Amino acid sequence: MLEDLVEVYGNGPVLAAVGGFVGFVFGVAAQHSRFCLRAATVEVAEGRLGPRLSIWLIAFSAAVLSVQLLVSGGYLDVSESRQLATTGSMSGAIIGGLMFGAGMILARGCASRLLVLSATGNLRAIITGLVLTLVAQSALRGALAPARESLAALWTVPGGAARSLLIQLGATSGLVAVFAAVALAGALIHAHRNAVKTSHAIAAIGVGIAVALGWLGTYTVAMNSFEVVAISSVTFTGPSTDTLMGLVNSTQLPLGFGVGLVPGVFAGAGLMALLTGEAKIQRFGPDTPMEVYLIGAGLMGFGSMLAGGCAVGAGMSGGAIFALTAWVAVGCMWVGAMVTHRLMYRPSHAIA
Repeated sequence: MLEDLVEVYGNGPVLAAVGGFVGFVFGVAAQHSRFCLRAATVEVAEGRLGPRLSIWLIAFSAAVLSVQLLVSGGYLDVSESRQLATTGSMSGAIIGGLMFGAGMILARGCASRLLVLSATGNLRAIITGLVLTLVAQSALRGALAPARESLAALWTVPGGAARSLLIQLGATSGLVAVFAAVALAGALIHAHRNAVKTSHAIAAIGVGIAVALGWLGTYTVAMNSFEVVAISSVTFTGPSTDTLMGLVNSTQLPLGFGVGLVPGVFAGAGLMALLTGEAKIQRFGPDTPMEVYLIGAGLMGFGSMLAGGCAVGAGMSGGAIFALTAWVAVGCMWVGAMVTHRLMYRPSHAIA
């Protein structure tokens, strides 16, 4: 069926449709579960292993479990994905991860959370997300690109076995899936003890499943296409820049997975917010100074391009396929966020 769709409509429209569906699932699940890496790091920085940490652990474990089950079952092969097959940057993962972690504390949300909040009427998130996207584009192809390339070149790792944690550890996908299932069970128990609503926990699992659907969808299109199709999954800084630049620079938006993903997330999160009565206009105020948000947006925009992905692109999608640089990047995001929060805010600071 998918082969017929690709033959009739081409790769672009089919990938955009897949991205739209995956994005919608992610948006609904992320909005309802309050999925947010920044909120989880704040809890840990304050010495509390609370409900936001539970949600993140559930989503991450579900992503690893579902992706590795697909790989072990022969339904998915991620060896040709960018995170594994191409040369990676350890220096970029470290420096970019630290920058991104600090930035999401200042902006009170990572790239995915800002997109989800934008759909609920949060004007702070819309402005911050636009600045993040512009800085990311500059770091990718503009004035900041030389600085990014210089930092990324400090310490590189070749593609292939050197970038795969599974190969380095000698582990199989089936074994990892077992550990992920145990971790998911532990995260669900932790969520129950922290009075996390059952619907929120289920939605967090949905976040992880959306990551697996992204990998499976792009891989299936690639296997049914006569052209080269990049295998990828949920990530936000790259697709956001592609979408924005396409709308600004061209009368026809080049279609692809990322271009469908962004509006899909917006639609899913917006619909869920309307259904639950959580949609409302939120502006900058005395307790939410714009300059702090914009500095955070700049750090995240540059940091995500340097690290090879955002908190979801590296932390969830890259982490689920055990890309070495992705795990280093998300670890540094945790460190950067926790240190920044401890330095700037008192423990009673609200978790958005």
